[in-house]
Amino acid sequence: MEDQQRVGISDVAGILRGLVTEVAPLTVLALALVPISYYILWRTRFGLRVRSCGENPHAAESLGVNVYRHKYLAVLISGGFAGMGGASLVLLKGGADYLEGQTNGRGFIGLAAMIFGNWRPGGLLGGAALFGYSDGLQLAGGGKAVLALLYGAVLLVGVIVIVQLIRRKWFAAALALVAAGVLYAIYWTQDTLPSDLIPYTAHFVTLIVLAVASQRLRPPRADGMPYRRGED
Repeated sequence: MEDQQRVGISDVAGILRGLVTEVAPLTVLALALVPISYYILWRTRFGLRVRSCGENPHAAESLGVNVYRHKYLAVLISGGFAGMGGASLVLLKGGADYLEGQTNGRGFIGLAAMIFGNWRPGGLLGGAALFGYSDGLQLAGGGKAVLALLYGAVLLVGVIVIVQLIRRKWFAAALALVAAGVLYAIYWTQDTLPSDLIPYTAHFVTLIVLAVASQRLRPPRADGMPYRRGED
């Protein structure tokens, strides 16, 4: 019995070692921040106050919350995370020295991942994984791999067509069907994509995903709205 327990413990330890072997510390930290962020935002007083400042800062102010303080703290924390993402381009294995335009629009893709994730840590992880996979695909596989991604997009849009038909949204279904036809025509007629378009794979995926998911997203109610203390 003890031998079986030792074998089980060693198997678990081997799996954990396999998950973290040759994985950059920044990557491990980024993954760990997902449950930590969820806990702070939805299980602590500070997180409740931050979310209330995003939803209705005037109501939060009426309850004694220092809205300015929490907004500045939120901006500082998010700016630190953004800086960590930028530093990873240089610090991670295979990274290059700093170059002008090195981010290549990844900051906007990160913003799109947050929107796609509906402003929640779990959804953000899914959006980052999708856009990161698209970016890595064009770096590793080139035009043929990206072209294969179009076939997957056709299948996804086909599912959307079926869903819209079930909901009897004929116009949305027709648009999705046209989009699926265009994507499939590109996939069928081309052997590879032009090299000038390949670096923008993640950007195209971002636009398509946001266009599909935008109707189900709900940002914080006061997002982007100016706030002045004491004004309604």
